[in-house]
Amino acid sequence: MIRAATASSILAISAFALAPAAFAQDTMESEGSMSSDSMSSDSMASGDMPMVGGAAMDPAKTIPENASAASNLSTLVAALQAADLVETLSGEGPFTVFAPTNAAFEKLPDGTVDTLLQPENKEQLTKILTYHVVSAEATSEAAMQMIEDDGGEHDVTTVSGDTLTLKMDGDNLVIIDESGGGAVVEQADVMQANGVVHVIDSVLMPE
Repeated sequence: MIRAATASSILAISAFALAPAAFAQDTMESEGSMSSDSMSSDSMASGDMPMVGGAAMDPAKTIPENASAASNLSTLVAALQAADLVETLSGEGPFTVFAPTNAAFEKLPDGTVDTLLQPENKEQLTKILTYHVVSAEATSEAAMQMIEDDGGEHDVTTVSGDTLTLKMDGDNLVIIDESGGGAVVEQADVMQANGVVHVIDSVLMPE
């Protein structure tokens, strides 16, 4: 089940674009809140801050600053550093980042991560990482609404210029990549100073 990042109502929703393969950046106040039953132990708030990888995610900090504190996102952070994307994702944004956990990277064939981190593979690594980023701030509630409005699937264009397809699998928000693989959102709506992070269980691959 999609797990909310806060115990209170989601503060804002940025609507996805009505046209396929795009996000809008309009923001409106959310009228609802996630059920407390959908909270994972890892996403319970420390004060008013959600927890990821044992660390409080400060909504006043940028995506890389918060990710660097999360023990389960250390592989992602190392990859962002190798691709020189830390400064980019520290910018004003807003960004929506589908953040694969360390366990997600471990699903890749043996040696894949080490190979991608080599300097000569920087271009390929950059494409994969930017495939996980959308240039808008979009919460899971907005995503689910657009999926419903579009008849069960909603396409979005990523920073890499490729397409992801969002859909529901029961209560799970699922992201399908161009290679036919998929990732489930394990922890949604981790709000950042320059966007929102959704923690996912698999690495997405462009075609």
